[in-house]
Amino acid sequence: MNKNFYITTPIYYPSGNPHIGHCYTTVACDSIARYRRKQGYNVMFLTGTDEHGLKIEQKAKEAGVTPKAYVDEIVEKFKNLWSYMNISYDRYIRTTDDYHVESVQSIFKKLYDKGYIYKGEYKGKYCTPCESFWTPSQLKDGMCPDCGRPVTDAKEEAYFFKLSGFADRLEKLLLETDYLQPKNRAVELVNNFIKPGLEDLCVSRTTFTWGVPVTFDDKHVVYVWIDALSNYITALGYDNNKYKDFDKFWPADVHMVAKDIMRFHAIIWPAMLMALDLPLPKHLAVHGWITFNGQKMSKSIGNVVDPMILGERYSADAIRYHILREMALGADSNFSNEIMINRMNSDLANGFGNLVSRTVAMIDKYFGGTLPADREEEDIDKELIELATSIRANVDDFMDKTQLNNALAEIFKLVDRSNKYIDETTPWVLGKDETKKARLATVLYNLLESIRIASALLSSFMPTTMPKVWEQIGADEASVSYENMNKFGVLKADTTVKRGDIIFPRIDIDKEIEELNAIISNGTSDKKEEKEEEPAIEIEPFGETIEYDDFAKVDLRIGKVVSCEKVKKSSKLLCLQVNDGKETRQIVSGIAKYYKPEDMIGKTIVFVANLAPRKMCGLESNGMILATDGPDGSINVAFMNDSIPAGSKLC
Repeated sequence: MNKNFYITTPIYYPSGNPHIGHCYTTVACDSIARYRRKQGYNVMFLTGTDEHGLKIEQKAKEAGVTPKAYVDEIVEKFKNLWSYMNISYDRYIRTTDDYHVESVQSIFKKLYDKGYIYKGEYKGKYCTPCESFWTPSQLKDGMCPDCGRPVTDAKEEAYFFKLSGFADRLEKLLLETDYLQPKNRAVELVNNFIKPGLEDLCVSRTTFTWGVPVTFDDKHVVYVWIDALSNYITALGYDNNKYKDFDKFWPADVHMVAKDIMRFHAIIWPAMLMALDLPLPKHLAVHGWITFNGQKMSKSIGNVVDPMILGERYSADAIRYHILREMALGADSNFSNEIMINRMNSDLANGFGNLVSRTVAMIDKYFGGTLPADREEEDIDKELIELATSIRANVDDFMDKTQLNNALAEIFKLVDRSNKYIDETTPWVLGKDETKKARLATVLYNLLESIRIASALLSSFMPTTMPKVWEQIGADEASVSYENMNKFGVLKADTTVKRGDIIFPRIDIDKEIEELNAIISNGTSDKKEEKEEEPAIEIEPFGETIEYDDFAKVDLRIGKVVSCEKVKKSSKLLCLQVNDGKETRQIVSGIAKYYKPEDMIGKTIVFVANLAPRKMCGLESNGMILATDGPDGSINVAFMNDSIPAGSKLC
């Protein structure tokens, strides 16, 4: 029997261009939808745009175009962004679609005929940006409690939905079921809105015309929330002939929304469904905001981050990973350039990307790209294998709870353990001993299998990059299926790898922060102009001339940093263990102020190999790392391409 799964984003309000705040919900839903498809579910993933209301009418008038022309242009930008971010939605609904308008009119009339909608007069406060009515007691310092903007007095004839009559049922729904996630949000809603007394809801307007007309009273248009919230069922064909999916997919498995529209989805929407005698959605997942310096991303504040610009610099998958990894369900996530780049460097470049490139490079170096079938197992392998085969079950659990950050953290336990396994098994040492070829092949095969499992699990979150990984490690589509995510030994014993581009290149954090700050401040980045305005760098005088024979004595070699830690007795020194192609040597370097130990692990460096040993804080240092002095006094290590083998001589 086919399993069906229905997941929705909110329909976004196209009053301005999409930004990274919009991306979180859509990328999160996309990742869940992709994971469910891998599990064998028949998925319906819905997104769209909420295109009616006074604010759109006003924006269109300011732009000198019709409301429909205005939203058409913005909707195209949303669709372009979702295409760029590789969003696999199955259906896109617009509230201006004819079939949706037909359904909303039918729903409104149905609720009216059942006695749940009546005509009255609205008098109170109204927030145009939020399209929300408020009582004076609900205002915060006289302002809209949701967005903090000024409200206006409103008085007009209107139809009302009898929301107050559903108070008891809604309280039970929120407090006695797992409908709303996380649970603390349910308590907050009950205390703030239900306990003080639910008021009936204004569901029509007469002061503007950009909306769905009420069929039996042409002075009125349907107010935004009945229009917008109904999209989740009209998109399946409820009360229209466009689609025939309602019985198949309703009730929704997950509605995912941000906390600012939680109230409408946790109180108004269930009440509407109760009035229509329809099943309620199974879960409402509420996430926080992506904030910038503690403030919600907002066009009016001017702190919006354009995901297209970020994606062009680092890849859409890197942006997808960052926003999903940083936000815990229900909590806000502060965005900053430094947080983003550090996350990309630590997890994607130093962690996963480095694991892939090191493993493939070693198979290429020691076995010409194809592993031999001979094996030699050791006890140390068991821990890695047990972890690798247990990860999928934990990821399943976190995906069920819509805790995507925890699912990613679980996968990266395997990435981190695999990198540690390299340090423990020292394949560069095994490679020097002809009698250890079978053992070396075993180690490298185990690493390939760990990469296969991790990349298969990550493919729902980073769908563009993982196929590139599979090509490098010799994995086919069947080997990365859901069924094989908890199995070890799936790849052929004599699998062949194919070296490719670095999956996630390391980012120069200082340079990137400067350029990104300029983009956010100015909305654009003109590197040429910035460079021309910078003061000239003061060049230190060249040293005393030496003879060629003197220079020839300096033996510069390529090294791979195996491990790194701070020197306890010094705030300036790091102690590095460096694979020099023959053995592991210890080098102590005064770079602790500019590099964390984890920044150095796995990096390819240049060092002076024939420098006489010296003691530094009681530790023997056997070499010196090549680095430059920055104009601000900083130290910048000269990193080399990871594909250059350790021990290579610079000439």
